[in-house]
Amino acid sequence: MALRILIIEDDEKIGATLMEVLTREGYSATLSRTGEDGFFRWSTDSFDLVVLDLGLPGRDGLEILSARRKTTQDCLVLILSALDGVDDRVRAWPRVPTTTW
Repeated sequence: MALRILIIEDDEKIGATLMEVLTREGYSATLSRTGEDGFFRWSTDSFDLVVLDLGLPGRDGLEILSARRKTTQDCLVLILSALDGVDDRVRAWPRVPTTTW
């Protein structure tokens, strides 16, 4: 069974290119063009990987990531963004609970 990938990207060209390349390589890819649609799809379906843009209409990528991480850590997330500041990277870093051994 092919890996399931959700692409949440509002840029038409980037989204289309990612869809084309991933499906050609045999992955099952789904494209969401808004933050609200991407959040809904990720919340109601199962994916192995989410490619997430941060600057999205409706709901930004950090809001989506934060909300999903509160309920589950069920898949890998690849952040695709033009934002490159240290603050942006720190806000996107997952807050993994510490474990005492």
